[in-house]
Amino acid sequence: MNEFPYSTNPLIAKDITELIGNTELLRINSLSQLTGCEILLKCEQQNPGGSIKDRAALQLVKDAIESGKLKSGMTIVEGTAGNTGIGLAMVAKAYGFKMLAVMPKGQAKEKEQMIALYDAQLMLVDACPFADQNHFYHTAKRLGEVHDYWWADQFENVSNCKAHYLNTGPEIWYQTQGKIDVLVSVVGTGGTIAGTSCYLSEQKPELQTWLVDPFGSGVYAYLKTGLYQASGSSFTEGIGIMRTVENFRQAKVDKAITLPDQDLVTISRHVSQLDGILLGSSSALNVAGALYAAAKVGPGHTIVTFCCDLAERSYDKLYNEKFLIEKGIVLDYESLESMFARYQAEPANSVVDVSS
Repeated sequence: MNEFPYSTNPLIAKDITELIGNTELLRINSLSQLTGCEILLKCEQQNPGGSIKDRAALQLVKDAIESGKLKSGMTIVEGTAGNTGIGLAMVAKAYGFKMLAVMPKGQAKEKEQMIALYDAQLMLVDACPFADQNHFYHTAKRLGEVHDYWWADQFENVSNCKAHYLNTGPEIWYQTQGKIDVLVSVVGTGGTIAGTSCYLSEQKPELQTWLVDPFGSGVYAYLKTGLYQASGSSFTEGIGIMRTVENFRQAKVDKAITLPDQDLVTISRHVSQLDGILLGSSSALNVAGALYAAAKVGPGHTIVTFCCDLAERSYDKLYNEKFLIEKGIVLDYESLESMFARYQAEPANSVVDVSS
């Protein structure tokens, strides 16, 4: 059996956290055949907590213990849209800590249920703009200040991107044998795109990192104009942001695009039907972004993106026809060929050239 040369995971895990990472890389055949590129999906749903956020959760906790900030008997508190809360709840249970997750109302019920199954406390707060002090981020920070809690601070704590620099990036480099031309990723905290792009660009300076942003987020506009301005809206969860955070500052982004929810819905149906791959909303946006990148860079390139989490966490929205109709999504989906041709025909100024 081939092992990653940097892996310290034993053949028999001593606890559940040792199962985090070393996820597999999967070729999306339908898209690869259509585009002439190798479009590969890093299967982060294989992590024991079901998402890529397990990686950050483990690194955040390990570094906090090592620095003395997180001590025995303390409670971990974090504001989360769900997946980081699940990862932290799992790691907390494995390490013997209590966990309090502060989550905005309206997120997937499956995420709330998973946090509860790990015996963590869940505090639901009203969804509101970041400037509002009742925002889930500020609420978690406040709780960390007034109680004997350790606040994980996934947005500003660079242990988040460190997890991907130390592990995700090297895994991709090894799995592709260095034959990677494009990395495509959404951004929430920025940890995944930052750590992975930093590592891979050090190995291959000509690598292109493409950021794909949903409507309603301000990252695309920020990279284009220097101002955070949202256009439209999106039902995606845990991605998109309206401010610069420390993890995202570390990212090596070359190109940026923004895509509507219609495209992630369309790509999720085609990949499900043609490849048997079920995607959550963030993962579907990643895959649509990979198809877009392939349309622009041309055939013969290797493009890697992420399956961020388990598809069932998006069931109530992405796979709920009534919900989609209410959101104005067309259920008579365009073909993959039409979608690819549309991306090829998009004007050059639709892509922000961040590196120029």
